Amino acid sequence: MRKCVSGIIAAALWASIVQAESHNSADRSQTFQLASADITVSLRPVVRPSAKEYRVSTEGNARFQAWLGAFRERAEQQGISVATLDRALAGLTYDKKIIERDRNQAEFSKPIWEYLDAAVSDTRIRNGRAGLERHHATLTRIEAQYGVEKEVVTAIWGLETSFGTFRGSDQTIRSLATLAFDARRAQFFETQLIAALRIVQAGDVSAGNMVGSWAGAMGHTQFMPTSYLDHAVDFDGDGRRDIWSEDPTDALASAAAYLARHGWTKGQPWGVEVRLPQGFDYAVAKRGYTLMPSDWAARGVLGRNGTPVPDYGQAAILLPAGGQGVALMIFDNFGVIEKYNGADAYVIGIGHLSDRLAGQAPFQANWPRGDRVLSFTEKKELQSRLTEAGFDTQGIDGRTGPNTTDAVRAYQLAQGLLPDGYASLKLLERLR
Repeated sequence: MRKCVSGIIAAALWASIVQAESHNSADRSQTFQLASADITVSLRPVVRPSAKEYRVSTEGNARFQAWLGAFRERAEQQGISVATLDRALAGLTYDKKIIERDRNQAEFSKPIWEYLDAAVSDTRIRNGRAGLERHHATLTRIEAQYGVEKEVVTAIWGLETSFGTFRGSDQTIRSLATLAFDARRAQFFETQLIAALRIVQAGDVSAGNMVGSWAGAMGHTQFMPTSYLDHAVDFDGDGRRDIWSEDPTDALASAAAYLARHGWTKGQPWGVEVRLPQGFDYAVAKRGYTLMPSDWAARGVLGRNGTPVPDYGQAAILLPAGGQGVALMIFDNFGVIEKYNGADAYVIGIGHLSDRLAGQAPFQANWPRGDRVLSFTEKKELQSRLTEAGFDTQGIDGRTGPNTTDAVRAYQLAQGLLPDGYASLKLLERLR
């Protein structure tokens, strides 16, 4: 189960086509949001709506005000007081720019190595180590209480808001009300709006000081309101769960609490780079096929230093770029990070950045940097052609999730190709 809710930040030059409703849904797309200035822009993969989700918004403040009146009644029925509604919704207007940003997320497809170039850049590593040093005492106490390594918490902070430098300045109530009024994902955002009003009603923050991304993600670690209600903690003991202030203490502890409550195992890696033996059976490189590392070692799968990976727990082999790039042995903690955001690239970015902050080396294998990732339209074409050829992808949605990967692998096996499940341009050209 990959259902969790956090930020959906789209303030970047390159956006993704990842079905990962931050902290509330996930898919295995190979495209991600990127940033040209990694010290100021979030690297959270964002939702890319499918074509059928596009609808014309019922624009206009008059209609918005009518909707707001009906919403107030629904909110009261769910326990939001009249006083809270009066304070939070007073003078609220429709924000057309929010809808424009929601509709105009770019469809550029970027490969994982370019995502990691930004996510785990020298600048981000340097800033992360500075943050670790500056907040060492706090992060050490958080690690002791929740059992989540301080480097992992810092890595989430780094990818979500560049260590607090890009937390967003949009009024959360206005953003969520606009998105709830809009037709495309009304139910999801109305749920978030009710949750935001509960936060205001509880006194954790005023409506005016509740700010974040245009899509409602808040604070240093970009919690959506429902995630805040479920997982935010008051770690500094001041009586408020404050993820918005300059002091990141509560936000960092909340991220650790989130991972801990989803089953984080301290001391277990998220993943380890491995080298595959000659003649490796690529058909077993999938999430549902797990062995202990010692059993993988018996099949010739070893760490990059040529020795067996310790038996940290059951592990699967993940090939983010097919048989030509980095090979990873991933553990249960990989799935825990997925609960925060379901895109493989995000999980690998968090994991690898945390490793680098802890002093580990970069990935050793080379990525296939000459490859071009399929566009959204090309992915749909690939799915269509695979399905027509008898290898059903279980839908034509332009997202290379597990079903598409399995269909690709089945086709490769039938064609006598390397069955790495990689949806490449060369494969699409062969299908044509």
